[in-house]
Amino acid sequence: MDAIDSVFDPLREFSKDSIRLVKRCHKPDRKEFSKVALRTAIGFVVMGFVGFFVKLIFIPINNIIVGSG
Repeated sequence: MDAIDSVFDPLREFSKDSIRLVKRCHKPDRKEFSKVALRTAIGFVVMGFVGFFVKLIFIPINNIIVGSG
């Protein structure tokens, strides 16, 4: 029985934790959703600018190192 319990105990714990999580979750209201959407959009824009400026800096450096032919 110990072998069976050692297999099923983690599954029971996982199911208990999952049920507790689902019970605590709630649907966001309009204000909370707007906050999350705005912050996500700001994150996308910031990461886009970071990627753009990194590319802007490293393309000329790469051309200098590799040479243009």
